[in-house]
Amino acid sequence: MTLKEQILNELEINRGKSISGTALAEKLYVSRGAIWKAVESLRNDGYEINAVTNKGYMLSENSNILSKAGITPYLNDKTKNTVKLDIRKTVTSTNTVLKEIAHKGERQGYVLISEQQTAGKGRLGRSFYSPNDTGVYMSVLLRPKMTIEDSLLITTSAAVAVSRAIESLSEKKAKIKWVNDVFVDGRKVCGILTESSLDFESGRLEYAVVGIGVNISKPKNSFPDEIKNTAGGFLDNVKGNVRCRLIAEILNEFTAQIENLSSKHYLDEYKRRSFLIGKNITVIKPNENIKAKAIDIDDKARLVVEYEDKSVEHLLSGEVSIRLNNLNNVNH
Repeated sequence: MTLKEQILNELEINRGKSISGTALAEKLYVSRGAIWKAVESLRNDGYEINAVTNKGYMLSENSNILSKAGITPYLNDKTKNTVKLDIRKTVTSTNTVLKEIAHKGERQGYVLISEQQTAGKGRLGRSFYSPNDTGVYMSVLLRPKMTIEDSLLITTSAAVAVSRAIESLSEKKAKIKWVNDVFVDGRKVCGILTESSLDFESGRLEYAVVGIGVNISKPKNSFPDEIKNTAGGFLDNVKGNVRCRLIAEILNEFTAQIENLSSKHYLDEYKRRSFLIGKNITVIKPNENIKAKAIDIDDKARLVVEYEDKSVEHLLSGEVSIRLNNLNNVNH
């Protein structure tokens, strides 16, 4: 850990409180001049660090930059020992970059986080709007021992983890649109994209990369026209270290669930949070749109639908897209 990282860690632990340069120098075994230079470098990186005469340095409670030092204090002990954080200013897509890292043999638990994405990815080739400051964009590398069919369980467990994390930081209730979207107050606040590589010899996954994009609040310049009527956030604005806290809460929840995916213990909660079950929907297939009713989610996390001719189908997420016929039903 560099001197800058050590100082940032101390400032994060004491966020909103002053810590003297002398105390920092003594604890880190360096000169006060070295402390001053490192603090100036952190300020140049964008950290809001105040210097108070006779009191020392203080990291402002309004500072909103993502960092390991900002996230780590909110991770539980099990998660700290499980994840490896890689935080970047900007990437094309956290999923795209992490898949490249996965191909090189990186272990499970590697987490790539970016302040923004220039080419964020959604399902079925769609893009995911990923501006700076108002959202969280991250991907988690897993190496689960499961088949491609069972990989749907990864996405559903991630949706439950995000829902719990949102509720831990707000008074809002999170609901899930099968299979990968989290809604608050009738608007989409999170999209999840799981991409995987198959080991053809074993028929099992070589790895899975779980991309999670969360809108905490509306971006400064609003959402693009194509999503402004459907996208939203769960807080009025992003204050202080809320992004770091959200990332940590998601990882704490997700790490606990990944340990025992095969137990499917989270599926009951996933069903309870679903706003599709019992609703009239449109199943969008490559060559046709079919009216149906969502009647259940099965033990493989497939959506069970009943068509107008009373036939029943269990849908995999890669095959179809789902449109709720009346979006107002999200709040019911």
